[in-house]
Amino acid sequence: MNAIEVNQVAKRYGKVQALQDVSFSVRKGELFGVIGPDGAGKTSLYRILCSLLLPDEGSVRVEGYDVIQQMKEVRKRVGYMPGKFSLYQDLTVEENLHFFATLFGTTVEDNYDAIKAIYSQIEPFKDRKAGALSGGMKQKLALCCALVHKPSVLFLDEPTTGVDPVSRKELWDILSLLKKREITIVASTPYLDEVRRCERVAFLSEGKIRGIGSPEKILHEFSDIFSPPNLEHDEKHDNNKVGSTTENVIEVEHLVKAFGTFHAVDDISFTVRKGEIFGFLGANGAGKTTAMHMLTGLNQPTSGTGRVVGYDIRTDYEQIKKHIGYMSQKFSLYEDLTVAENIRLFAGIYGMDDKEIKHKTNALLQRLNFSEHRDSLVSSLPLGWKQKLAFSVSIFHSPGIVFLDEPTGGVDPATRRQFWELIYDAAQRGITVFVTTHYMDEAEYCDRISIMVDGKIKALGTPTELKQKFNKPDIDQVFTYLARQAKRSSD
Repeated sequence: MNAIEVNQVAKRYGKVQALQDVSFSVRKGELFGVIGPDGAGKTSLYRILCSLLLPDEGSVRVEGYDVIQQMKEVRKRVGYMPGKFSLYQDLTVEENLHFFATLFGTTVEDNYDAIKAIYSQIEPFKDRKAGALSGGMKQKLALCCALVHKPSVLFLDEPTTGVDPVSRKELWDILSLLKKREITIVASTPYLDEVRRCERVAFLSEGKIRGIGSPEKILHEFSDIFSPPNLEHDEKHDNNKVGSTTENVIEVEHLVKAFGTFHAVDDISFTVRKGEIFGFLGANGAGKTTAMHMLTGLNQPTSGTGRVVGYDIRTDYEQIKKHIGYMSQKFSLYEDLTVAENIRLFAGIYGMDDKEIKHKTNALLQRLNFSEHRDSLVSSLPLGWKQKLAFSVSIFHSPGIVFLDEPTGGVDPATRRQFWELIYDAAQRGITVFVTTHYMDEAEYCDRISIMVDGKIKALGTPTELKQKFNKPDIDQVFTYLARQAKRSSD
């Protein structure tokens, strides 16, 4: 018996065809994946399945109920965890859960058994505001809120984007337990290890279903998108880069950042060389974001010393901001400005003169093949293009170092590979790249990696050195081994 029936669904937004002739079915109790690049139409499809959006054409039935004619019956039976954080940041864990239970006319007490396995892990922090939780804890709370009314169908729109590998594995283990309760699960994800945990997947691209089948079949059939060739990277030849020297652009000694008695960063020391690609890894809550805030001049240390491009992080933080580039995980360009206007704005902030801006803008647009999109609004660009532009803007003023905070979150493998080609090009030109990522295959592309656990650096070296030291076949397993030794609760 099918829990979901989708027949010839279409959805338009003005001239944009978000979905076109989409048809598929999901069996009752199946763990079904919907995969595809950003802008493929996945979120529009989820909203239609949950009765939050009306299709322009076609029909959808969930548990036998029509999503248009029998909307109330559908909503009683589905749980939905959207891609963007769905909780109320200023409510506590417990308040969020009670609020969502009330929306469905039930109580936490009546349905506690349905969420006990997950909620018991975060219940000790029930009085903490949701906005103060780590990514993994937020994820578990959001899942509890989606399950509190005992739905028979669960929709998850990229629930693990921006979450560390250990927390991701925990969530998918939870989904396996839910499947044993015969809950039908439809999940989308950009992570290939998660794709492989589905029973069947549908590949959606440009609003159309390109294929449906086992993960192995779809990943093989569309290997150009999901398994692009690896970047060539020989650790032995890193010193051949232009500008790659023994000169350090970051020097940190015994750095500490305390909040009361809690040491978010607890006595870390390391250096980063000019022209190096340095991976800064750690599970959610390990302290890496706090450390990056100190290095970029956004926060001052409690104790210890640090220099970035020659400037003291305690006293010269305004100078540091002028001499670095920064690209945050939350997209940093202005969507309602054109490509050229964004470049001019950020170049002006960095103090570049008009003549230099004009010359370098033309060169950049040619290099990115963006010349014909000079006057396009950034909001109209695909995510992969936006990321390439954001990175290029962050190094437009030729900084000594660029900080990249999870720059490729939620992006398909082919686009991620293109982004890393830009990183390699920047490093070849002598720009140091300091990058955080939750994609462990990207960690393999770095010259050296540090891994933080409980505010301390527990491992530091080249990818090859770390795999040899911990006797693991890849960085993913090195990371998992170290992260699971954490003594801090993951809050």
